[in-house]
Amino acid sequence: MGNRRLTDQQRRRIEENAAKRRESASAGFSDDLEGMIVARYSKTAIVRANDGETHTCHLRPNLSHLVAGDRVLWSNEETGAYITSQLERRTELKRPDARGQLKAVAANVDLIAIVFAPEPEPHANLIDRYLVAAHMASIDTLIILNKSDLLGKHPECRSLLESYRSIGYEVITSGPTPDETKALSDRLGIRTSVFVGQSGVGKSSMINRLLPGEELRVGALSEGVLKGRHTTTTAEVFERPSGGFIIDSPGIREFGLQHVDPTLVAPGFIEFRPFLDQCRFRDCSHLVEKDCAVLAAVESNEISSERYQSFVNIVRDVDTQSY
Repeated sequence: MGNRRLTDQQRRRIEENAAKRRESASAGFSDDLEGMIVARYSKTAIVRANDGETHTCHLRPNLSHLVAGDRVLWSNEETGAYITSQLERRTELKRPDARGQLKAVAANVDLIAIVFAPEPEPHANLIDRYLVAAHMASIDTLIILNKSDLLGKHPECRSLLESYRSIGYEVITSGPTPDETKALSDRLGIRTSVFVGQSGVGKSSMINRLLPGEELRVGALSEGVLKGRHTTTTAEVFERPSGGFIIDSPGIREFGLQHVDPTLVAPGFIEFRPFLDQCRFRDCSHLVEKDCAVLAAVESNEISSERYQSFVNIVRDVDTQSY
């Protein structure tokens, strides 16, 4: 059964208790400390304290929804270390789990780094789904073409990257050279970035290059089918020497948006936005309506037919789910 969502009253109580704990701690009356979840397991979590030290903490029953990136209050007690409160999230990336339950993947994220590669074969619709989710969560995006050394065999991947750049998305290539690693590092800056994408696109290898000294497990592509094995099983936060944090998330092959209102999909397509208020009908679905400005833009090649078809696929997929 999925985790029960907190009511507004419960959320206010948690926030009030957290504020009281912080006030008490500042006055010297409490041992509660602030920290960040760097990895979440079944009944425990690894917390990074503000001094950089990490601690294994037990979870209270009402805190079972914590994820990597969450800010929390924790304390050392006679029976061990415990997380006592969750602090309010600035942002969160959500996706449905295998049972269709909507779950947060990472919290307090500034940037979603969407990674694809020449191998395994990239799927533009998966990239578009991440872009829609990022827009809805008000999180910046960076599209990364990894394994740039394979572009000679797959030039169409560069064209895919350029297609996103041409409509206004921030994009970059990445590979094994020091110059490429530095360029990516500079783009990330001191933000908290979560890396997402298909299994096997090389997220862990890329993070290894960005974090000297960290040895993330890296899996080879399955021979023959070129589908990635899952090497990351839980989202984990890594601190960058130059500042900021990276969250490595498990690779996936699908990203469901069945929790999304179909009318909110179109604004997630950056090139659709100039046309959305020009349709004849205010509730236009941009599928079959007369005098639809989006359809007219597709006809005039102001919106690519490939991106429009990706939009249609997402909306139809949402409509077939129990929204």
